[in-house]
Amino acid sequence: MTLKEFISKGDRFAANAGAKLVTVKDGYAMSQMGVTKEHLNAGGVCQGGAIFTLADVALAAVTNSNFQLTFAIDSSIFYHRSAMLGDLLTAEAVAVSRHPKIPYCEVKVKNQDDVHIASFQATCYNKRVPLEGVDALE
Repeated sequence: MTLKEFISKGDRFAANAGAKLVTVKDGYAMSQMGVTKEHLNAGGVCQGGAIFTLADVALAAVTNSNFQLTFAIDSSIFYHRSAMLGDLLTAEAVAVSRHPKIPYCEVKVKNQDDVHIASFQATCYNKRVPLEGVDALE
């Protein structure tokens, strides 16, 4: 099984939110989500939690691209602009520090017009447990 399949099938919350993992490479991942009416908050813009989920899916792929179980232990997000109904959001995650135990990653979320919507950062913890049955990235 690929890491892309492992995360796509295993992260049911992200799948139900419409966040799809598109690309997984060593130290890089991209996820996408179309903003639907189900993503809107009471103010009529995309709920921040939906954007966070999209960024978190890309983070999961990057931090687990070493085929070892790795989780975020601290993460934060800054919203530069609101995402609107109909937007196609893309989250691109990169490994900034590939420390063997405490990796650090950054994720940029942009819309279809390349407008920067959010910046997401996370410090993670590598449990050094192999991802059983995962033998390729894509």
